[in-house]
Amino acid sequence: MPETRLDLRDVPPPERHPKIFEAFEQLDSGERLTLVNDHEPTPLYHQMAAEVESFDAEAYTVDRVGPNEFVATLPKK
Repeated sequence: MPETRLDLRDVPPPERHPKIFEAFEQLDSGERLTLVNDHEPTPLYHQMAAEVESFDAEAYTVDRVGPNEFVATLPKK
């Protein structure tokens, strides 16, 4: 499954969700967007599940890989 990766740790918080939504929109069906973030992206998950029909919420994953590092995978149907 092809993957696009965004490291958001240095992106100002108000710019993160627009950047994520733009990158997700550019994906083709079956691709995924991987995010590296400084916190667990629970609000993003809920926003994506509510607003983006092509977001595959069932296949979403998030892993804590360090004290301030979370890696989330957002698959596109």
